[in-house]
Amino acid sequence: MTKVTDTNTTASPSSDPIKVDIWSDVQCPWCYIGKRKFEAGAAQFSGAIEVEYHSFELSPDTPVDYAGTPSEYLSEAKGMSPAQVAEMLERVTGIAESVGLHYDYDSVHQTNTVISHELLHYAKAHGRQIDMKERLLKAYFIDGRHVGRIEDLADLAAEIGLDRADVVRALTAHDFLADVKADVALANEYGIQGVPFFVIDGKYGISGAQDPATFTQALNQILTERSEEKIA
Repeated sequence: MTKVTDTNTTASPSSDPIKVDIWSDVQCPWCYIGKRKFEAGAAQFSGAIEVEYHSFELSPDTPVDYAGTPSEYLSEAKGMSPAQVAEMLERVTGIAESVGLHYDYDSVHQTNTVISHELLHYAKAHGRQIDMKERLLKAYFIDGRHVGRIEDLADLAAEIGLDRADVVRALTAHDFLADVKADVALANEYGIQGVPFFVIDGKYGISGAQDPATFTQALNQILTERSEEKIA
């Protein structure tokens, strides 16, 4: 757990929910694993939590309709051999299984995720960001759905109860692209270079899919600090 420097953030009263800002990408396998581990850690915390997801693009230059497989993409992007990629995917798939996620890389559609991040901001504006985040991750890693095209994303949004036609309108007009860029800029300010990255109460940063106890400890640390500040 590292200290995050943010001169615009002030300590919240002890009665307020603890804000957890999470930077992640829809096509990041560790982000889905980290989501599950964070949720497990948060479940062991007795206080109130407010979660907000922020945009981070791991591969912003990826075409929407990438012609190859995820394995081929990783080989090209990281300069890894097919054997190395296979070993890496086997490892991450096994870890995903350990938290109840059944990744199906044979069905994954490698794509550009910027439009899916716009959808997450749309969902946030309609009070459904957490549900939309879960649906997108499941769609990408488990269901073999495409998360880089507007019509496909609108179908997924409709599945959680959002207005499909309005989603198509908003994504076509790129109503939330500026919000995506703002998230990316803030990640740069924080020095975030990989995801998932969790910022707890604007004070502490946790990088990666850490064990649930790490998140519980950080949340409890914030409560302790708030209590001490209140006494002082």
